[in-house]
Amino acid sequence: MKTEIDIQKVRVDAEELFKTGQFYCSEAIVSAIRSNFDPKMPEEMIAMASGFPVGIGKSKCVCGAVSGGVMMIGYFFGRTRGSSPTDEKSVKTLKLAAELHDWFKERNKVLCCRILTQGMDMASGEHKKQCVRFTGEIAETTARIIVRELDERFIQKVEETQ
Repeated sequence: MKTEIDIQKVRVDAEELFKTGQFYCSEAIVSAIRSNFDPKMPEEMIAMASGFPVGIGKSKCVCGAVSGGVMMIGYFFGRTRGSSPTDEKSVKTLKLAAELHDWFKERNKVLCCRILTQGMDMASGEHKKQCVRFTGEIAETTARIIVRELDERFIQKVEETQ
């Protein structure tokens, strides 16, 4: 894992991956965090994010960008073995996922892709511009949460980019 994380680079990378059509929102977030935190993370993690775009399989339910962020929080803090609901990893991961959820909801009022894109042509510049912004914001906020929770040595780098 890298010892310095440039939070703004995570955001720019995610936005660029989405804007250029290389990946959808959730995939772009996973890819950007992977490449900026630990390129040795399995590439299959990006594939795991492939079902979340456009509100989970184009159903327009939950914003795919938020789903990608939650996936990355789970990767870094989630559990890999069954345990009880009081397991420290489970409790922490749920708390951090709720933090990301609440942050997005406070800024955008809802997480429903259908409402976030209401009245927009899905092929329009307005829609794409909004989703690029969501992708970048979620990538940045997720990276900030991960850095904050992982190790104090990252704090200085985070503050430099604010």
